[in-house]
Amino acid sequence: MRPSTVDAIVTGGLDPTDVMRVIRAALDEDLGPDGLDLTSRATIPDYQTGEGELVARAGGVLAGIAVAAAAFELTDPRAVVTPVAADGARVARGEVLATVAGPTRALLTAERTALNLACRLSGVATHTRAWVDAVAGTKARVLDTRKTTPGLRALEKYAVRVGGGGNKRMGLYDVAMVKDNHARAAGGVGPAFARVRSAYPDVPVQVEVASVAEAETAVAAGASFLLCDNLPPDELRKLVAVVAGRAYLEATGNLTLDRAREYAETGVDYLSVGALTHSSPILDLAMDLRTEA
Repeated sequence: MRPSTVDAIVTGGLDPTDVMRVIRAALDEDLGPDGLDLTSRATIPDYQTGEGELVARAGGVLAGIAVAAAAFELTDPRAVVTPVAADGARVARGEVLATVAGPTRALLTAERTALNLACRLSGVATHTRAWVDAVAGTKARVLDTRKTTPGLRALEKYAVRVGGGGNKRMGLYDVAMVKDNHARAAGGVGPAFARVRSAYPDVPVQVEVASVAEAETAVAAGASFLLCDNLPPDELRKLVAVVAGRAYLEATGNLTLDRAREYAETGVDYLSVGALTHSSPILDLAMDLRTEA
């Protein structure tokens, strides 16, 4: 990858090595065991060069332009991608997002991988921005979950940040979360929390609760972050009043965009939305190619 592309990836909080791994796996999936783009190899001479544009086919929030650039550059180091729009920008249908130039075969070989990734990330960013806009003016912040596409978690969580949302834990390794099944297996919320705190005293611990009574138990045990699972707004308001600032509160479970503000106005600190990553439609992007002799 070109240094400018690496810099853009690092600035976004991503690991270039991880990004390259994802891109190489996607290219391998497309090109098969022999690494062949049969159509481009048969129809385009290896000396031909081309240039073109990455274009938005719909309006939304752009994310992943440097990832798309990396897909072209890893396919052929002679490929040059020059971004025109930046991640986080609201783009309109027909807007040029970047220019591309290089060997025509390479541009066409990389096209689908580059677009698949940029379309996916831009879709997540666009969907996230809609949630963020819906709760604007409240104190609630929109968070993602672990309900991500296998292999794309870091990229999808990056797209959530681009859209104005925040990230919860990256995985099972960085934050402990006592959910209902953990509590059942351990004999209750209190014992489960105590065991986690004893085993990992320095690790953040979050506790899932499904009632005001469970919230009282969790706070009494020392929990400072509660996931309020599938509680309607009226119950959330009661829970907010009972906890009275002793713990951060997160509404989670079956949240929908049309009711986002209603939940945010209960006074919770966070809305945790799995749909940001598991149900975001792509933002349609395309490459329009021109060729040279």
